[in-house]
Amino acid sequence: MIIAIDGPAASGKGTLAKRIAAHFRLHHLDTGLLYRAVARDVRRRGGVLDDPAATAGAARDLNPDTLDDPDLRNPGSGEAASIVARIPEVRAALREFQRVFAGRSPGAVLDGRDIGTVVCPDADVKIYVTATPEVRAQRRFLEMKSRGEPATYEGVLVEIRRRDERDASRGASPMRPAEDAFLLDTSNLDIEAAFDTAVGVILRKAGQRGRA
Repeated sequence: MIIAIDGPAASGKGTLAKRIAAHFRLHHLDTGLLYRAVARDVRRRGGVLDDPAATAGAARDLNPDTLDDPDLRNPGSGEAASIVARIPEVRAALREFQRVFAGRSPGAVLDGRDIGTVVCPDADVKIYVTATPEVRAQRRFLEMKSRGEPATYEGVLVEIRRRDERDASRGASPMRPAEDAFLLDTSNLDIEAAFDTAVGVILRKAGQRGRA
């Protein structure tokens, strides 16, 4: 079974994907880490994030064993990832890795921004997780505050909206819901309610597939 979880930053898709993978005993891949790792490697090589040659080379050379690098969770990593993710050569280089991962037995949950539309268009279940920019900014602000990172709600909201615009308007694999995705708005849901809803969607899809 392949489950695609897409959505914008701070929508809760990452937390939800991890819970779903653990619940159904499937492999999990946070595809955003791939782009963060590419940005990290480009910088370590002294390259520029919007250089197609440098970023594509880093994507092709990416070592998946480094995806547990804590630096990938640092402030600014997501913004850097969004920059390299706009480059078609980078997305092409990482696409095959994601598809191979999705094919692992007994199945996988992948979360990102183009899983259901480009990476795994034939996924068994597609869920697009969203929330209002204001709610997402408040979540990210509180998360950063809990880690002692300097931030303001207003600043985080500006960054959220800027990243949404960049991810949705890029020419290569723009962020958008797949036509057959279940839209899960978490604006007024906690993680437990969102998880219960998602599990219900997956079980219904699995039942429909079994009857087909």
